Amino acid sequence: MGQRPLRSTAGGNLPSELGRFIGRGGELAELGRLLESSRLVTVTGVGGVGKSRLALAAARAASEGSQERYCDGAWLAELATVRDPALLELALAEALELTDHTTRPPRTVLAEHLAGRRLLLVLDGFEQLVDECAGLVRELLRRCPGLHVLAVGRRPLALDGELAFPLAPPAPEEALALLVARASAADPGFAVTAENRGTLVELCDRLDGIPLALELAAGRLRTLSPAQVLARLEDRFALLTGGARGGLARHRALRTAIGWSHELCTPAERLLWARLSVFAGRFDLDAVEYVCAGPDLPVEDVLDLVGELLAQSLLVREETPAGVRLRMLETVRAYGAGWLESLGDAGRLRRRHRDWYVGLATWCELDWFSPRQQEVAALVEAELPNIRLALECCLDEPDEAHLGQYLAGTLWFYWAGCGRLTEGRHWLDRTLEPADQAVEYETSRLKALWVLGYVAALQGDAAASMSALYECRDGAAQSGNTVAAAYAVHRMGCLALVSDDMARARELLGAALEQYRAAGELNSNVLMCQVELGMALAFLGDLPGALGLCGEVREICEERGERWTKAYALYVLAYAALGAGRTQEARRLLSECVAINHVFHDLVGLVLALELLALVTVAEGDAAEAAVLQGAAEPMWGGVGLQLFGSGYFNAPRLMCREQAGELLGAERYAAYEAEGRELSREALVGRALRDPEERGAGGVPRQAGRPRGSRVSTGAAAEQPQP
Repeated sequence: MGQRPLRSTAGGNLPSELGRFIGRGGELAELGRLLESSRLVTVTGVGGVGKSRLALAAARAASEGSQERYCDGAWLAELATVRDPALLELALAEALELTDHTTRPPRTVLAEHLAGRRLLLVLDGFEQLVDECAGLVRELLRRCPGLHVLAVGRRPLALDGELAFPLAPPAPEEALALLVARASAADPGFAVTAENRGTLVELCDRLDGIPLALELAAGRLRTLSPAQVLARLEDRFALLTGGARGGLARHRALRTAIGWSHELCTPAERLLWARLSVFAGRFDLDAVEYVCAGPDLPVEDVLDLVGELLAQSLLVREETPAGVRLRMLETVRAYGAGWLESLGDAGRLRRRHRDWYVGLATWCELDWFSPRQQEVAALVEAELPNIRLALECCLDEPDEAHLGQYLAGTLWFYWAGCGRLTEGRHWLDRTLEPADQAVEYETSRLKALWVLGYVAALQGDAAASMSALYECRDGAAQSGNTVAAAYAVHRMGCLALVSDDMARARELLGAALEQYRAAGELNSNVLMCQVELGMALAFLGDLPGALGLCGEVREICEERGERWTKAYALYVLAYAALGAGRTQEARRLLSECVAINHVFHDLVGLVLALELLALVTVAEGDAAEAAVLQGAAEPMWGGVGLQLFGSGYFNAPRLMCREQAGELLGAERYAAYEAEGRELSREALVGRALRDPEERGAGGVPRQAGRPRGSRVSTGAAAEQPQP
């Protein structure tokens, strides 16, 4: 998880209100008062009553009205798709935009990150993990005095100091206003008349005013009159109540509304509804067509059926960075899941779901080495809840562990390239637990092993990395898998590189590069091997050798449209340019490097580039700006990894910048500028790093007298570097 500061112009990650928020003025005011008097408030109520929407409205109002109390913003963590307790902390870290490359427990990372911050955290949909969530919230509130939590669920967390806010359905007038507003949105010609008003009021009463039930009814008013809707509801009221005798009326009303919508669907629509329940979070039409179609549901009919479910408010259409996605409300999904189980088809659909996402990961790995890298990263990010379900499905079947190993290994580019090392380590460890595996699946296990070795090396866990890589190397030798052997040697070289053993890194990385070429392998991993060899040569003082290797990688990346590996090649080229005194060239190279790493959330690449850029800034004569950049970059090291944190080679630019800028500014002024940098958000830091030096001067940033003109800043030739 690389720690991303929470201060931002966005003030958090709350989604914008898409539709008009109707009514609930009294509840909104009361919830605001509760938030002022307690650090933990839980909105409770039946599914569909509007808890989430009210909580988000209250969070927006609180963050805007209490900027001092919530100076670090308001943040939403949606937990409804999280089933595995081990992923709870990771989901929360993801919501807070935290990344961390170490082996520290995610709970520790969360607590340390939140300890000095003042923010409002909205936890929505925790019912399936109520005990685990309660324990996590208790610990975070105890250790983080500036943290306030607004929880949303069907029951309280039952913690000391918690204030529960039971949310009842809206008042009759508000329920009618909501029904009319949603019906008008579905059909602009809809209007309340003297003739239909009484029927609409009765419809709201029959549905107990539950917003989700009203939304479903409004979708039907597009094709049915209010009287027809009411008649159909009344005909099925007794049949579809479900639940225990004497249960709450609003529980019966909600099930009635969903069951009534189910009854009004055609058999094909009901079947699709049930099959869609195997998805988690958002999904796209291609996935629906593959997973849900069959002899009884022709693929050519799926698009029209999806359109009907959208029209009936049973599906929601959303725009995401990965394109248009569909989503099913959790209450609607749970109803469909019950029907799928009753049909006896749940296991088969879960396996089809798993197969689709295994195929998606395979395609994404291939497409990573292309101009579509950024789109691939966004796609995997959007599909992560479904990928997690697919991994769980693999683990649930003992005979299919190899599929889990294949899937976890295939996602190496996401774990290592997009700031997901901790989650990657979780799945790799779990899928590799079964020791026995059929010989025909050895390739999948070897891949998972070298990816585990890679991830553990980047986390600074040398022992786990070496253990996995030795096992991979030995297994590859026994099976004659020359490609897996090359990957094992490569990652051993990577481990030596981050452990300051440059001579061994040069030897291993060079050998791996030869093996890759002999096997005809060419992808981002192979190019990264060449870049890492260039790094080792640069650190050993062979700048011409480093320039040759990384210049070639840069050309290949530009030809193929590859950006992630290119960023690391640019870092080495900038290192060499600065060592030769070409500061303008070094800045240009590093600016592109910073921009790319920021896009992919690659914390390792970003912090290295920023610190080298700070040293470039000293060389340009602006010690104050260098101190600001250094101050902003330094906190990131806590999330990078213990080995890199202690590396004399990788940290030489940081130490040199501190020494040179400190001499020019003096200890007190340097500390002040460094403190200013620590307050910058990630977005603000990157924006500042990418500014032209002349723009900084125009903006009033004090420029400091630097070195005599014509002198050079050494980037640490071999004689000046610590010896391994």
